[in-house]
Amino acid sequence: MSEFFLIAKIISSYGKEGFVKLKSFSDFPERFFNLENVFVEFFGDKKKLFVEEVKKSNSFILMKFRNFDSEDDIKVLLKKEIYVDRKNLYLLPENFYFIHDLIGSKVIRGGEYLGVIKDVLKAPANDIYLIEQENKEELLLPAVKDFILNFDATKKLLELKAGAGIYDDED
Repeated sequence: MSEFFLIAKIISSYGKEGFVKLKSFSDFPERFFNLENVFVEFFGDKKKLFVEEVKKSNSFILMKFRNFDSEDDIKVLLKKEIYVDRKNLYLLPENFYFIHDLIGSKVIRGGEYLGVIKDVLKAPANDIYLIEQENKEELLLPAVKDFILNFDATKKLLELKAGAGIYDDED
């Protein structure tokens, strides 16, 4: 299991004081304001960077790191992905799950094994779970609480209610 979790990508510099503009992959942008450090990968190794300041600008997060004080300093960071370790994962509200916990989970409905979650697709109304059956065919499940009976991240098991709407390629 990975000890690092992707939360954003540095997309550009911002201003002349060493700020970078982030594209957030989090549904909770407020999470960035409590971070003391993050990790960035250099040559296959994750290196800890200390967060000095965080601001919001329109739909972007701006972040400044300790000892990165100019546009020249941050050139090495451009296009890098930002990770957090397990202790800095955001505490999710009830009925919200991390994608990394969902992927690989077995899915059952009424005691019947349906398959394994292979991906979580983003859609405007709600996420969609892509479930791969044993025969390699795929099912789509809208990720709505009306369909979910229980999710156990430790057991990697998603139990669906009897009437859960699942769609295949032919629907």
